[in-house]
Amino acid sequence: MPKTRITHRSGHLTPANTTDWHGMPVEECFATLSTQATGLSNSEAQDRLATFGANRLPETHARSIWMRIFEQFNNVLIYVLIAAAMMAFLLDHLTDALVILAVVVINAVIGLIQEGKAEKALDSIKHMVDPSASAIRDGHRVSVDAETLVPGDIVSIEAGDRVPADLRLIRCSNLTIDDALLTGESMVVSKDPTEVEPTAALGDRRSMAFWGTFVASGQGLGIVVNTGASTELGKISSLINTIETLKTPLILQMDQFARQLTFVILLLSGLAFVFAWG
Repeated sequence: MPKTRITHRSGHLTPANTTDWHGMPVEECFATLSTQATGLSNSEAQDRLATFGANRLPETHARSIWMRIFEQFNNVLIYVLIAAAMMAFLLDHLTDALVILAVVVINAVIGLIQEGKAEKALDSIKHMVDPSASAIRDGHRVSVDAETLVPGDIVSIEAGDRVPADLRLIRCSNLTIDDALLTGESMVVSKDPTEVEPTAALGDRRSMAFWGTFVASGQGLGIVVNTGASTELGKISSLINTIETLKTPLILQMDQFARQLTFVILLLSGLAFVFAWG
């Protein structure tokens, strides 16, 4: 798998695209990220923050509640039902009109609930991110805003913490982490700084600690290798945010039937009008 070293271009850093940190020896990770055990200097961290951006989840583009409600009614079959309800009301068939309107409203409510599931998933992910982290800067351990972490930072984690970024572990002491957020496995995973096969599945990357996962026991020290949208958690967040509503074959057939039904109704209405006029 390709590895791209962080290099300087005219005094600025170029982001790395390495994706197999788990398969790299610790020494190579240090060299690739141009860092050391004493951590980055504050000035270097600021430079990298300007290059990589804040360590936060991608922004969501939530639609307004009114737009979501409108989309529930933006369907030919719904238009036909609303028109039928209006006709029933004008003909004094109040019960029929109320029943039809109830069907339309229930359909809209179900649609809103289903669409809200993705937004709730994004909110739950955001709650899994700790606001602060313990990092080593200029050789001293300090508490920093987790959003300011950058690739190359040295971060300490211990029992009860949420991992503040994707880390390549360099030292572990009885460290176990609950990776269920990413892998779905119910058992905690024992971590070890020894590199694993580059082709190892996400759940087998024992040399890594991933953003948002929970430290169950022990202590560890790791190099930040990915932040924000580049992390495994960030990728999941991006996927959820870009999910498009797909129409099933049944829905497509219903849409086609609605168009045909609308055409037939308009045709019959036109014939009835011509017959009555004549």
